[in-house]
Amino acid sequence: MYTYRIPKIVKAAYPSVTWSKPKSEGKVYFTFDDGPHPESTPAILEMLDQFGVKATFFCVGDNVQKYPKLYQEIIDKGHAVGNHTFNHLNGMKTPKTEYLSNVEKAAEVIDSKLFRPPYGKMKMNQLSQLKKKYQVVMWTLLIGDFDPSLTKEQCFFVLKNKMKAGDIIVLHDNIKAFDKMIFTLEKGLELAQQKKLELAIL
Repeated sequence: MYTYRIPKIVKAAYPSVTWSKPKSEGKVYFTFDDGPHPESTPAILEMLDQFGVKATFFCVGDNVQKYPKLYQEIIDKGHAVGNHTFNHLNGMKTPKTEYLSNVEKAAEVIDSKLFRPPYGKMKMNQLSQLKKKYQVVMWTLLIGDFDPSLTKEQCFFVLKNKMKAGDIIVLHDNIKAFDKMIFTLEKGLELAQQKKLELAIL
């Protein structure tokens, strides 16, 4: 089970984590987890280029190692990158030392002070260490492009009805989510333009 918009009580319980940005700035932040991937990343980059906007990619170290040219292309195009562990680990199921080591292994190929835990799950003792070195970024709006029970139209419906200034939005840079992700991304970028919301990097 998951909620599209993170409840205020959850955000209040983790004040050291970045959940959103100031509404007053009139910006939204599209972020992509799990890449880079040769079947999805190029399409995302092309779409972002078409709209002339920038986004933030939370990359898995193993994928960066496999596809270094794609990773470099993300950077060369002016997008931001973040650490998403080396092996997409679930922090709640991984011992602290192993988890932190995996993050640092990813840091060998991902030059960033941004970190997002896969699945949004990590233990407090992991967070307490990571926040000393990284800006730990979660999100305000989870679209559900990873959910096989949702259609692409339903994913966009979530975005259409809930997106507002200051939101950090999660989409997924992988082939499983691709059809729903790319549809929602295009429609979402059009919507942001209509709402006069600036797309920015974290």
